[in-house]
Amino acid sequence: MADLSGILAIALAFFVVAVSPGPANIAVATIAMRFGRAAGLIFGAGLAAGLSFWGVIAATGMGAMLQGSVYFLSVLKVLGGAYLLYLAFQSARAAAKAGVETGGKTAVDGRWFRRGLILNLSNPKAVLAWMAALSIGAESGGQPTIAAPGFCMILGLVNYTLYTLVFSLPGAMAGYQRFRRAIEGAVAGLFAMAGFGLMRSAFSR
Repeated sequence: MADLSGILAIALAFFVVAVSPGPANIAVATIAMRFGRAAGLIFGAGLAAGLSFWGVIAATGMGAMLQGSVYFLSVLKVLGGAYLLYLAFQSARAAAKAGVETGGKTAVDGRWFRRGLILNLSNPKAVLAWMAALSIGAESGGQPTIAAPGFCMILGLVNYTLYTLVFSLPGAMAGYQRFRRAIEGAVAGLFAMAGFGLMRSAFSR
């Protein structure tokens, strides 16, 4: 029972972090609206894979070591910030384009999985979120094992899938086409702020 309570506490803490608006959820929602359901699902699978990697690292105890490494976190923040700035540039470029865009053949391109994977692999908040969730589970009296990260990985995939299904609905995609420039401009601003914030925190004590 203690193990079950620990797993449930971890899952709840992880779920709260996973569903909250952040770069990953904003990115998968934007891709689903712009390119459709197929692209969003593939991108979400990449995000989930990246999340799973950090989950395994955290569950094996390496997460605590990495969390305590100032050098590692600084490098990860710089890489994550740089990638967010790249996404900001892509969104800004999309906002600058005239006309209406459609997903076309690019919707099922394998690049979406790689982009999702890179986004969460370069996200230092993923490491901290896993460590926080596992610590909550331990405090609740459970002994977190690989079952807890495995359950959370499924929750992460479900979260990205739901974002994709909602934002790939015809109404959402039509709304995106109508307000494409405003949406992409706002997304570019959010990514830029998050990217600069990560890079600034990498060099602050």
